[in-house]
Amino acid sequence: MNRLVNEKRVRVLKEGKVGTGPVIYWCSRDQRVRDNWALIYACETANETGAPVVVVFSLVTRFLGAGARQFCFMLKGLREMEQALLAKNIKFVLLEGDPSLTVPRFAKECGASLIVADQSPLRLGRTWRVAIASSVDCPLHEVDAHNVVPVWEASQKLEVGARTLRGKLAKLYPEFLVEFPETPVVKETWPCAAAAALPTIGIDWEALIVRARNDGAAVPEVTWAVPGEFAAHATLEHFLTRRLKYYEHRNDPAKPQALSGLSPYLHFGQISAQRCALEARRYAKSSNKAVDVFLEELIVRRELADNFCWYSPKYDTIEGQKYEWAKETVREHSKDKRAYLYSLQQFENGETHDDLWNAAQLEMVHGGKMHGFMRMYWAKKIMEWTESPDQALEFAIHLNDKYQLDGRDPSGYVGCMWSIVGVHDQGWSERPIFGKIRYMAYSGCVKKFKVQDYIKRVDELVTAVKAGEKDTAVVNPGRFHIEVSRSLDCDSLAVTGSRVCSEDELQRFVRVASANARSDTTRSLEALRALKSVDITAETLIKTGVGKELKKLSKQRENPSVSSAAAAIVQAWQKLLLP
Repeated sequence: MNRLVNEKRVRVLKEGKVGTGPVIYWCSRDQRVRDNWALIYACETANETGAPVVVVFSLVTRFLGAGARQFCFMLKGLREMEQALLAKNIKFVLLEGDPSLTVPRFAKECGASLIVADQSPLRLGRTWRVAIASSVDCPLHEVDAHNVVPVWEASQKLEVGARTLRGKLAKLYPEFLVEFPETPVVKETWPCAAAAALPTIGIDWEALIVRARNDGAAVPEVTWAVPGEFAAHATLEHFLTRRLKYYEHRNDPAKPQALSGLSPYLHFGQISAQRCALEARRYAKSSNKAVDVFLEELIVRRELADNFCWYSPKYDTIEGQKYEWAKETVREHSKDKRAYLYSLQQFENGETHDDLWNAAQLEMVHGGKMHGFMRMYWAKKIMEWTESPDQALEFAIHLNDKYQLDGRDPSGYVGCMWSIVGVHDQGWSERPIFGKIRYMAYSGCVKKFKVQDYIKRVDELVTAVKAGEKDTAVVNPGRFHIEVSRSLDCDSLAVTGSRVCSEDELQRFVRVASANARSDTTRSLEALRALKSVDITAETLIKTGVGKELKKLSKQRENPSVSSAAAAIVQAWQKLLLP
């Protein structure tokens, strides 16, 4: 039988026969319903045995320095995930505590026949999975739902750099960079007989969010980043249709709109990198170079970071660097005299002599996301202004994980390791402090981009945040703004009408609404709400001819909620065309 999920995406962490009890998807890294290989695998397996599926998330109260900024973003995304799962007849359970204890306990209580876990290369996640495998009675399967090519299939060793991994990935794209199947509708309803005795108390999301906000108040939320799957897809759509053409300028901090803005969503798994790649490919004819560069960053560089953390367990220490030349050169120069030395607190406050470095730090502290190019300069200067490379790495990782929305991520660890100990880089001319590690200078930045424009933008961001401004482009480090609001009649998010819809967008919204009307009600309704919320001209309606397709959708009887929503839009369009 042809399975929906390529068997190479799956690793068996604990052998055993899958029985008839519930299938648990222990969700950790990939916090979404749409385009999730781990969830698809769990649903398909459950349907084969006639079992229900329950998605479990175990909330740890402290996680690698995360504050309210990260916890609230995650909790709000999980709240949306719960609603999307309910529409698919899947129960969501929020546990609290160490997953190595809570997940086995829950599995035992409900008589689970299988636990499906998503993949993460970080030590803590791997420790949890090993502990769970050793303490449960049922099988445990791990699915790489995060990478386009599963990390264990892309390479069986620690790669030298992008140049050695790029070709290996490209050869595997025909097998793995494919369209997602629809997530199977789960036939059995929770609770089943085995789980009937378990408590069914609802989740008090507001109380959890308030608690996270209070406990992590030292690092407050950022208002520009709206959490959740729908907002993630709206950001992708905004990038591809309005900002992709600027992506070739992604390394210019004075042009922040060139960046995709997707890293927080990718980090929390609220959107699939594979989905981003598939959608970007649709623009290859009109923006070939920009798409190529975007895919390089999205797939090659991200999956190179996973490769490093997967095969180098000491990924956040100097010893994690595989090559002796790099470790030797930083050790040999560790006692070199530094012109400046700063404490962690001075770094945190942006109190150095370098106005460019200070701006980068404040962009991260107040905006929650530092420009990608500035992350390199920022980390290298910490190397230059601390007592040792070990202290530099400690400070850089601490600050990155504390303030970045996308911190505590393989890409963040690799970025710090590249800057300080030359991971995935080559040797350069030897110099004080850095040895043969690549050096970056203020003067080089002046030649590359308009430094004062960047500093001015950050100053404006800090001023706006301190003044309490919300939901405006100025508080977003990327300087773009997508309004999203919670619909009154549904828990799904929708883009609000603040702009004119393009022909491509209009056709795509209608296509998504029609294609998913029978198989994915939530997605179809999201597309219809987006259609309802944007401004559409009569000329665009006439040129695209989408009215016929939407009228057909309004008359289908299988899904009354979809037909009703489509009918309302058809009526509005008729008034537009026949005033």
